[in-house]
Amino acid sequence: MKTKNTQNERIKHKATTVSQDTVWSIIRKNVFTYFNLVFAIIAVLLVFARSYRSLTFVPVIIANTGIGIFQQLRSKRVLDKLNVLAQASYTVERNGVEMTVPMDELETDDVIFLEGGQQIPADGTLCEGTLNVNESLLTGEEDEIEKLDGSQLMSGSFVVSGKGKARLTAVGSECYAARLTTKAKEIKNKKSEMIKNIELIIKVAGIAIIPIAIALFVEAVTLNGKTTSEAIVSMVGAVIGMIPEGLYLLLTVALALGAMYLAKKKVLLHDMRSIETLARVDVLCVDKTGTITSNEMSVTEVALPGTSPEATTEDQDTSEAKALLRRYIHTVDDGNITMTALKEYFGEGEAFSDAQVIPFTSKLKYSQVKVNGEMYRLGAPDILLSEEDKQASHALIEDRSSKGLRVLVFTKVEKTGSERNAPVLFIILKNGIRKNAAETFEYFKKQGVEVKVISGDNPITVSKIAATVGIPNAEKYIDASTLETEEQIEDAVLKYTIFGRVKPEQKKSIVLALKKNKLKVAMTGDGVNDILAMKEADCSIAMGTGSDAARQAAQVVLLDSDFSRMKDIVSRGRQIINNITRSSTLFLFKNVFSALLAIFSIIAVFNYPLVPSQISIVTLFNTGIPAFLMSLEPNTKKQQQSFFKKVLLNSGPAALTAFISIAVLVAISSSFNLSPTSIGMIATYMLEVAAFMILVHIARPFNLYRSIVVAIAFVGFILFNIIPITRNLYMISDISAYEWKIFAVFAVAEFIIIRIIELLFDRVKKQVRVQRKKNAN
Repeated sequence: MKTKNTQNERIKHKATTVSQDTVWSIIRKNVFTYFNLVFAIIAVLLVFARSYRSLTFVPVIIANTGIGIFQQLRSKRVLDKLNVLAQASYTVERNGVEMTVPMDELETDDVIFLEGGQQIPADGTLCEGTLNVNESLLTGEEDEIEKLDGSQLMSGSFVVSGKGKARLTAVGSECYAARLTTKAKEIKNKKSEMIKNIELIIKVAGIAIIPIAIALFVEAVTLNGKTTSEAIVSMVGAVIGMIPEGLYLLLTVALALGAMYLAKKKVLLHDMRSIETLARVDVLCVDKTGTITSNEMSVTEVALPGTSPEATTEDQDTSEAKALLRRYIHTVDDGNITMTALKEYFGEGEAFSDAQVIPFTSKLKYSQVKVNGEMYRLGAPDILLSEEDKQASHALIEDRSSKGLRVLVFTKVEKTGSERNAPVLFIILKNGIRKNAAETFEYFKKQGVEVKVISGDNPITVSKIAATVGIPNAEKYIDASTLETEEQIEDAVLKYTIFGRVKPEQKKSIVLALKKNKLKVAMTGDGVNDILAMKEADCSIAMGTGSDAARQAAQVVLLDSDFSRMKDIVSRGRQIINNITRSSTLFLFKNVFSALLAIFSIIAVFNYPLVPSQISIVTLFNTGIPAFLMSLEPNTKKQQQSFFKKVLLNSGPAALTAFISIAVLVAISSSFNLSPTSIGMIATYMLEVAAFMILVHIARPFNLYRSIVVAIAFVGFILFNIIPITRNLYMISDISAYEWKIFAVFAVAEFIIIRIIELLFDRVKKQVRVQRKKNAN
């Protein structure tokens, strides 16, 4: 009987896993941000200056923070439920009792049962059986390592084949398990293009506002003769405009809502940013099994060597060969779907005794049994058979392969001089086509996503099945066993769609070759041997029915193994990218304009003309509300241009024109005898004209929804300029007819310049699209 201390020691060393964000961490990340600190300091300064009407931005900031917390907590509840369903469990012996426990409840001294496809969750010692283990994610070596009784097992490695038991010696922080997320999922920490660009914008703004704010304040007090209160209000007007306060929030909420939407579709995202990556993907690499075909396989017939394609099973006496194969399959005891189909067809049987077994691996591409001095193998004909033996049954093999059927051969090894795999029996198997497979691949075709099928099966068989579900260029296939160098693979990925007889290490090479051609690559996988390729892909997807190893390493897991869910992921990702890109244009316009005007104010030594409340009203109706509403619109168009380039090209001309127009207005205001209040109001309306033009530009082509969004923004701004309460709150004052004429002149000039630049840019974009199509053809 164990002592209390021993039990406590066992509990102390329970394995741990990296959990999702806690409620407190979500609140902390949304409340205690750098920009919220800046806003808090600004609010204190405005209270000190008694400019209470300039605090109109505070309710917006509070609302933004509250919305962010609410949506992320809502998303967390859904994802936590899904994570419980997706967590790997293990069968263990504990205190003499066999039980199933989740990965994070494993303890030292547990005896764990391991088999092909499972990740090794903790350090241990193999105490029974033989395992072939892949330690590539820990050591970088791609070769499989045979583990015998007494061998050490490291967490972070994966069982390729075999069965065994291991006694756990270290779990949790005591072993490699704590590093598993970093090692197996390091792909998940790659930041997407949009994330990196938005973080860059925020970082630049965060750094720039401090020296600019100090310079504006000092200049206003020392050179422009302003009081401290007036200098604070002027400085805050510039700083508020430079802060992209809602941009990161909008992105976070959009990704959280996207993850929650997909969670309801049984899609688990280990990293929410993978939504964006999948939406930008150019090439989708898939295996035949699990994506095109279902995980159900059945034997359709068996045939003796040399049988003609027209012969049936009933025409042949296969009883002796079938009896031998029956004993073989009950000896090997592989857990894959092929062996399951064979057992269903051949029925129960007695296993060989005292047999030496080599299970099937993707590297060998056959299994082997040695018993009583005889050796038998089961695998693909083109792997096992000599050219002479293949030729003898060529007609049968080619006929069945051309119909999309899979052909295996059971052989007996003969050693008369050189080793020969003498064929004993051919087995013909059939995979069912997945429901919605044709519809899914048609969707990818329309979305401009190229599909590459990477399979270990006969390329003719795979090509036929791919053609059945409508994969474009399915007739372009190649036997990957003929590709011996990286250069040959790099050439092949541009010519062929179907890759058969692919070795595990070649999957990785194919992905890298595609990426070398500047293509965004997504990779689906369900086995241990897919992990290295998944790790190199821009986005990795695993099936829920796949191995624990693949599910843990993937960024996206289709828990119900329904490949048609890929349509939901891509369409939702593109909606997020397109809408965030449009919304970012609105935010960046305001930020660039404010920064340019603030810097010019410092250089030209004049007061910043806009007060915080005037910036706030433009932000509300031309950035905040439209950006939020547009983020909800379905939009599945694929983005060709880089995020930053597109946002800058859309917002830059208007921001530059508005800055120049208002800078000129301020510079010549003394000639028109304009008061600071009048300058502020005219500048506000000029800023609104430029902002409204940006909104109209990104809303094109108009549909009913976008028309309503633009109308809300326009009508809302007009109403807030009319209603007494809001006029007072946002410091809206009347201007004279003379001042309206000045505004009209500047506004027309501003409109013409922005429109000319937009037309020039549209023309250049059209020429680029035409050239891109020519290059593609």
